[in-house]
Amino acid sequence: MITTALELFWEFFKIGLFAVGGGPATLPFLMDLTNAKPWYTMEQLTNMIAISESTPGPLGLNMSTYAGFQTLGLFGGLVSSFGLVLPSVVIIILIARFLDNFSQNPYVRAAFYGIRPAVTAAQPRAARIAAKRKTARRYLKACLKAILAAKASPRATAKLIHHHRKAQRRKKLKSRQVMRYF
Repeated sequence: MITTALELFWEFFKIGLFAVGGGPATLPFLMDLTNAKPWYTMEQLTNMIAISESTPGPLGLNMSTYAGFQTLGLFGGLVSSFGLVLPSVVIIILIARFLDNFSQNPYVRAAFYGIRPAVTAAQPRAARIAAKRKTARRYLKACLKAILAAKASPRATAKLIHHHRKAQRRKKLKSRQVMRYF
């Protein structure tokens, strides 16, 4: 049982390390695993895909849990899931440490300072698309939430709100001028 658990961990660790692109990227690896190990058949793999697609959560993780469960029960599900997730966690930690070392670099700080307004500017557009059929008041609330979610600087947030209000006043003024002519 321990040998099988270690094999499960190792195989799903490799899948997690090399399957870049999400759940569908794990499918070829799982098909190869069907031929290499007697843990599940191709028919069970198709059932695994169907069940993983219908349950909430990432497809690759659901499939690894299901494959591990088919092999060693609950313990196998935990081992295979941990094996699949571990490479991503390690890579994220390494990237975080790498970026942390360069956070005081003036070029890196300038790059992030420049990215912040771009993200802030993109958020209201995304909110407008999401709130397409909502009233203007809901749209404004969605924009404000998006701006705050982008963690923009207070000055940039105030400018965006000011420009939005100014545009609203111009629209009202224009509509009043049109109404005078009728």
